[in-house]
Amino acid sequence: MAQSFSKISIFSPIQVSCHDYVHPWTDSCMDALCGLYYRAIIYSLKMYATVYLLSLVTKGKIPKKNDVLKLIYGILQSTAFLSGTGFGYSAIVCLLRRILGNYNFLTVSFFPAFLSSVFSILIEKPHRRTLLALYVTNVATETAWNMLLSRNLVRNFRFGSVSIFAVSSSLLLTYYKAGWHKKDNHSRVDPIFGILRFIVGPYEEKDYTVRSSRENSIYRQEVQNDPSPRRRATSWCSNTKSSKNSVYAIVTQALRAYKRIIEKIKCCDRHYTCPHPFSCLYYTMEGAGKMFSLGLGVQLTIKLMFNMKRIISSPKSLKSIFLKRDTLNLAVCLGGFSGLFRAVLCLLRRSTGKDLPIYALPAGAIAGTAFLKYPDTTVALYIMWKMLHITYNMGIDQNILPKVPGFSELLYCLSTGLLFHVAIIEPNNLRPSYWKFLHGVSGGRIACMSRIPLDQWGCNSSDALAQALQATKTRAVLS
Repeated sequence: MAQSFSKISIFSPIQVSCHDYVHPWTDSCMDALCGLYYRAIIYSLKMYATVYLLSLVTKGKIPKKNDVLKLIYGILQSTAFLSGTGFGYSAIVCLLRRILGNYNFLTVSFFPAFLSSVFSILIEKPHRRTLLALYVTNVATETAWNMLLSRNLVRNFRFGSVSIFAVSSSLLLTYYKAGWHKKDNHSRVDPIFGILRFIVGPYEEKDYTVRSSRENSIYRQEVQNDPSPRRRATSWCSNTKSSKNSVYAIVTQALRAYKRIIEKIKCCDRHYTCPHPFSCLYYTMEGAGKMFSLGLGVQLTIKLMFNMKRIISSPKSLKSIFLKRDTLNLAVCLGGFSGLFRAVLCLLRRSTGKDLPIYALPAGAIAGTAFLKYPDTTVALYIMWKMLHITYNMGIDQNILPKVPGFSELLYCLSTGLLFHVAIIEPNNLRPSYWKFLHGVSGGRIACMSRIPLDQWGCNSSDALAQALQATKTRAVLS
């Protein structure tokens, strides 16, 4: 439903008390503040304890005393940051009412959220501030687009998220292939390049040709010295013919055939400009197969986790859950992205006789079309903002762009202010996951704040709240 309002009504202040708008469940601002702060601390502590513990487990090593102390300190610091945002927001909303004597369109939520974020973001670790800024800016971008859509000022266009992803990923891959992420400032290597290295492989990184050529030559020499792959396969699976187990014999024969096929594919033609070992065909197939397997494993694991109760109660449902058509979407997306990127680069190198970083631009754009199988607005916007952030840092390193002190913190505060404002005025335009986050961290208080006094601005805030509650299956109840 389109939303419209007049400029006069927007800037007209509303005469409403804190009790009637901010905390209708209690007359005391202090009681409301303490209740929100308590719920925010509990929620933040649980969330960050889980995040930091998972981060520690993924390192795969036994933590030492210093690691445990850093873990505890990190949990407490991040908890203070997030709960401080809730505390500051609640306090400033009531404080502005006492100072100004009324509320206006900006003081009902945007200014309190912005000011509370200014103080709370300084509590968080500096290296996490950029990550937080990128995340909330991602959500704020989608929210702003939804606001424009609801007012019929823009319209969605087909393959929009795919286009954003393809353009952004192609630029990131160009930076990766050119080695720009390693220049000038080594402390600024972004984790996204580690992800790209895993997806498309390390061979497209700068200065990898010598090592790859040597590895390829050694392998070819080994194959030539032993011209009988069948003999090597036989030694690997000895005494198969004497085995009475027919299934075992069939499996070993299949493995022998598979090994011979792989050896032949590896020894196919490889262009001299290609930095990868073995043949171009094997290079493409290996990348696509690796990422396809990973995507399939991730998708099956997710389905298993979210359907565990159903599987336990009815084991027969396992087949229907895993054999759905969408099970292969993530696998095809990841495998197609890696395979297409490698294949296009090899074709460009063969046709031109050169290996240039700029080739990653068309290769990345074509590979980005694989995103059609798993389109996700959140992922597309994240990649876009990550690309813009890295481009900005590269411009600073090359003395092309000026460095703005506190830019990440300012971006975080502005985006948080917008998100909190939309959560109050028109929560139906907020991303459902972010609404659930605000609902959880506030103990349901974000939904209990009365929108009735705000309806005079013409945004239909009360109806928007009802829509958000229904869509997210949340309730306007304190917890």
